[in-house]
Amino acid sequence: MTTPAASLTEQLAQRLQRPVDAAARQRAALLLVDWLGCALAAQRYPIATQLRSVVQAQTAGTVVALGVGRRSAADALLLNAALGNVLEMDDVHRGAILHPGPVVIPVALAAAQAEGADAHALLDAIVRGYEATIRVGRALGKAHYRYWHPTSTAGAFGAAAAAASVLRLPADAVADALGNAGSRTGGLWQMRHEPVPTKSLHNAEAARSGWLAAQLALAGMRGPRWILEGEQGLFAATAPDAQPDLVVADEDDWLIHSTSLKPWPACRHAHPAIDAMRDALALLDADARDSITHIEVHTYAEALRFCDRPRPQTELEAKFSLQHALASILVHGRPQLAHYTAEACTDGELAPWRARISVHEDAACSQRFPRHYGARVQLRLADGRHLQAERIDAWGDPECPMSADDVLVKAMALAQWGGVSAGLAQPLFGQVRALADGGSLDALTAMLVRVA
Repeated sequence: MTTPAASLTEQLAQRLQRPVDAAARQRAALLLVDWLGCALAAQRYPIATQLRSVVQAQTAGTVVALGVGRRSAADALLLNAALGNVLEMDDVHRGAILHPGPVVIPVALAAAQAEGADAHALLDAIVRGYEATIRVGRALGKAHYRYWHPTSTAGAFGAAAAAASVLRLPADAVADALGNAGSRTGGLWQMRHEPVPTKSLHNAEAARSGWLAAQLALAGMRGPRWILEGEQGLFAATAPDAQPDLVVADEDDWLIHSTSLKPWPACRHAHPAIDAMRDALALLDADARDSITHIEVHTYAEALRFCDRPRPQTELEAKFSLQHALASILVHGRPQLAHYTAEACTDGELAPWRARISVHEDAACSQRFPRHYGARVQLRLADGRHLQAERIDAWGDPECPMSADDVLVKAMALAQWGGVSAGLAQPLFGQVRALADGGSLDALTAMLVRVA
């Protein structure tokens, strides 16, 4: 077997050099709106205060960290890259089983602010960061996902790519940045089993690592080129079913277009069941809810591994509970942020409904995962009838996309949840959308200072 002339990181670095088109920039701007809404909403949570206290102890610098004003890029990333996933409403790529936005976007924004770059440089960095994250993430495989947090693992590569794009590094230097970022990446899922916010810290550290790797590459520091496929590289160590060819497989377009968005305030693994539940209820007479005697959810194995939680006690557990998600729809209707709080877990109306919900693996859904996140919901009625609905894809997936207006409505609700008034949020998101048409990054930065 002959060794390829170029490593996967070298080939990926070459692919990242191609020009970014207008459609990809438009998509990047929309995903920036989505991330910003999520990050602003997270400012009401303790982790924001905890991280802000750390950042405020550092020396002031030149870029914006949400909630604390102008700081160094590393300080800004500690806060900004942690906040985007706190509410579990961040974007997701199904094939890669990860969330690109919370890591890539803060790095692109910090790099653009630090370098005085323009709006198109920011959006191009987002597109390239998503590309690297998704290509590495989908190659890692499902076995990696069992123990490792791919948003952190692959996100470090995306962070390096985003920063390298703003810095206009040549392909050789990009490969060095990717290699150094990948050499220390990771993040273990154990934090899921304990009441801790460590998942957000994973994202922040991936962002900071990628930023540093790009800065070091700019200074001429070499990185391991075979970090992915080498005998002691990432695939060998953490990904027994890795598919290395997916890192450099030909695609018709930038992979940012294949990213899904989340309309509901819950883990993405719960979304197909939420949509199927709403579809099933639409088949039922409005006044017939109390005739439901039992609800069966059939979905893929990973959804059960993450979200089979019949008695959630905390906000985080509620977001990772299929039973809570469906019971909340029965009691409250369309899912809202307020339905997933610690107080909502103790709602006396929800417990009886949660007890009527059983969850099961569906072999067809498991086989389609991760290309499709699907679920089937069956309502059993007192009169013996069964009503059923199935979703192969969820609302927000490329097959069932959220419109730009849908994303804006979501972002507005999130910003207000975080304490930002509609009078500030609306022009802020308008400024973000304008970036794709040559809007001013300086103007956006000034508006971010106002909500910080």
